[in-house]
Amino acid sequence: MKSPKLPSNELLRLDVLSEYQLLDTLPEEEYDNITSLVATICDAPVSLITMLDKDRNFFKSHHGIPFQESPRDISFCGHAILGDGPIFIIKDARLDERFTDNPLIEGANAIFYAGVPLINPEGYALGTLCIFDHKPRGLNASQQHALITLGKQVVNSLELRRQNLKLEAAKNELTLHNAQLKKFASHVSHDLKSPLANIISLTQLLKEDLLGKHSDSSSEYLDYIEDSALILKDYIDGILLHYKADELLNTKKDDIKLSVLSENISHLLLSKNDRLTYSGEDVIKNINKSALTQILINLVDNALKYNDAEKRLINISYVKEPKYHKFSVSDNGIGIEKDKQDVIFKLFTIIPHKNIKRSTGIGLSTIKNLVNKLGGEINVTSEIGVGSVFTFTIAK
Repeated sequence: MKSPKLPSNELLRLDVLSEYQLLDTLPEEEYDNITSLVATICDAPVSLITMLDKDRNFFKSHHGIPFQESPRDISFCGHAILGDGPIFIIKDARLDERFTDNPLIEGANAIFYAGVPLINPEGYALGTLCIFDHKPRGLNASQQHALITLGKQVVNSLELRRQNLKLEAAKNELTLHNAQLKKFASHVSHDLKSPLANIISLTQLLKEDLLGKHSDSSSEYLDYIEDSALILKDYIDGILLHYKADELLNTKKDDIKLSVLSENISHLLLSKNDRLTYSGEDVIKNINKSALTQILINLVDNALKYNDAEKRLINISYVKEPKYHKFSVSDNGIGIEKDKQDVIFKLFTIIPHKNIKRSTGIGLSTIKNLVNKLGGEINVTSEIGVGSVFTFTIAK
């Protein structure tokens, strides 16, 4: 008997084999169906899908025998993966010097063998699809073709498995990376909010204190500082909302009153010259309050920001539909040009306006993403100099 030699690329082959995560795994119907079919086509009592590990043959599928592995140094498959042809056939192992006195002949009555090397796309022989019989014999042309074809099918299945494992690993890594990025963004954003609020407040106090006492250029400098701080604040708020959006989706639903929600938003965002009204049904049943609040705050804030009217007017309306909650936020602001209305929901898209300096292009993109994940849609109608109406739905 001659033990099979190791392939010249054995170490690399073993590394590649480990990528499939097949060794010591439980039987799977997909592979068992193939060995059963092979045994039937080739009229063979034993059929195996064998993975060649360092010191053993692991049988991913074993039809006709009860054990799941055997030593590699006495294996027929160890010789089969060294061949150049698509199939390796031993008609009578008792007459082949490579297998004379092989324990499998006496112990398992392995007389006839035919194996197809399972060659992956990179050229590594992972193992074999093989059959054994207890008597000398051969295979006809159609049986050989079937064995070779089904061997290719096994390789395709193995490759699909490997790609799925790689995708799963990439998904897990991306999830971890996003979690770390979310934590970092949240931490940094919260740390920046306090000093930014101080800068804005102190700038406003300084402007009031120096009113009529400083030059026009000094006033411009203070306005620039305030505008820059407000833009940075909007970026931070946008980043926090962007990373908080998925958490909002998991908030349980509740019954709320539009009147109470509108009043809370008024206290948070409106000045004494602004007016926020609401219309439609007051009680909204079974809705994600946290997500809805964030959507309305963002839309109302935009309605105030993009508004140069002396008295800024905003209305929130609600209509109950059979499958959706439908909301609209209308204003008397500067309006949006018709050819720009489709692009404002894209991330970092900013529509310049001579009287509006604050914009980040984050908020509406995040809101659209949040609305879509809530099973709804959002759109806008607008007229320059008249105002805009943002309408969105949330699935019940």
